[in-house]
Amino acid sequence: MDKKHANKSSRRIHRPATRRLVQLYAALLHNAYLRGFLSGEIYQGNAKYACVPGFNCYSCPGAVGACPLGALQNALAATGHRAGWYVLGILMLFGVTLGRTVCGWLCPLGLIQEGLHKIPTLKIKKSRFTRALSWLKYAFLAVFAVAVPLWYGLKYDLPLPAFCKYICPAGTFEGAVGHLANPANASMFSMLGLLFTRKWVILLIIVLACVFCYRGFCRFVCPLGAIYGLFNRFCLVGVSVDAGRCNGCGACVRHCGMDVRRVGDRECIQCGDCMAVCAQGAISVKAGKIVLKGPEGRPEARTREKRRGRALWGIALAVLCFALLWFNFLDPSIPRSSQAGHSWESTAAVGNRVGEQLPDFTLTCYDGSVFRLAETRGKITFINLWSTWCTPCKKELPYFSDLYLAHPDDIAMVIVHPSMVLDSPEDYLSDKGYAMPFATDTEDAVWSAVGGSATLPQTVVLNRNGEVVYNAVGSVTPELLAALYAEADGSAPK
Repeated sequence: MDKKHANKSSRRIHRPATRRLVQLYAALLHNAYLRGFLSGEIYQGNAKYACVPGFNCYSCPGAVGACPLGALQNALAATGHRAGWYVLGILMLFGVTLGRTVCGWLCPLGLIQEGLHKIPTLKIKKSRFTRALSWLKYAFLAVFAVAVPLWYGLKYDLPLPAFCKYICPAGTFEGAVGHLANPANASMFSMLGLLFTRKWVILLIIVLACVFCYRGFCRFVCPLGAIYGLFNRFCLVGVSVDAGRCNGCGACVRHCGMDVRRVGDRECIQCGDCMAVCAQGAISVKAGKIVLKGPEGRPEARTREKRRGRALWGIALAVLCFALLWFNFLDPSIPRSSQAGHSWESTAAVGNRVGEQLPDFTLTCYDGSVFRLAETRGKITFINLWSTWCTPCKKELPYFSDLYLAHPDDIAMVIVHPSMVLDSPEDYLSDKGYAMPFATDTEDAVWSAVGGSATLPQTVVLNRNGEVVYNAVGSVTPELLAALYAEADGSAPK
């Protein structure tokens, strides 16, 4: 072999496989908000209401969409008030079109697991025991992703995304660690407690499992993979076996790192790696009747596949360039404070008196959104404590709604009910049409942060640096709210 052909052969051997390139591409597209990694803020544009196909934490600094599993849990928690048709519909759409092709090609967490498994150690081979353990993910799906959120929503009328809150390694790694690694979020360390410690231990266990066992989380824990696996037999895109070519040697199953019994069953992630070991050339990846990736040794089809591949990659790169440009610079739905580039740091002491900065807290709102005080920097923040049994509280809610609508891009607002619930706040609010988010302080974190008491209503106003400019018990008027907005706007250095 001459030198030219030897160099060409060497490049072919060492270049990344097509699936690896697609995985990297999908991970970048899932987390296209690169500014979030620099600023420590999450993307807050309108695209966040849409679900991405793969397992990717909503709270990751770069995430541009919602995780379908988190959206499912929030939808189930709201079952008593509204049906989660959107979430069920999007899961069925991903399932029918892609099935576990999402796991093998598009899931960022799948890419991380495969990277961990490449660490040189002794490996645990699949067996009857691991195949039996693969049913565990259906238990996680039934209990933590379905039963607990549904029960908690129906009984207490509050959202509890149990899998996200107590187990999810993506939430710990992408969300918590992703934010804590940024110096701009140093104040978040004060929020860490026993729950984070438990989730950190769970993350370490899953990481070790993935080092020793191929895709340990995907095989034994992931509820999203369990859902997509139900669609594997009839999904549009996936691995296909030519029955006329297959001689039943079983090399594909023996080579596969997943707990498959046959190509394309519920455990198959449709990765197509089995094509390389099929001596009969019977396996290919198809979209319907269109061959996306076929076995070697078919020269009559390779030319068409290469031409189609170049066209698809061209379209994909154009989409990625547009997404990066849109989410980082052009999206008009991103609040101005996220685009301004200010750090809005404060050197004030932590406390709840005027001139101090409140300790950070996080709330899950009734609409499924998450309010994090640390992410409101650059905006004027209003926190109102109210209750359904407080007549003055209910009377002033329209004033807050009008103010919120008057400054939709410049105000962060949350209306907080105490943990003691006599009448359902959501039932009371269902026909009011208020614009701002509402939440219940189930762990009394907000009451503690603002120095709340049993006397209501109470209003707290923070300037753009997160410093308290007003914290008082008593009713407010539209005029007072307008004056407080102006005061907060002028009290933070630009």
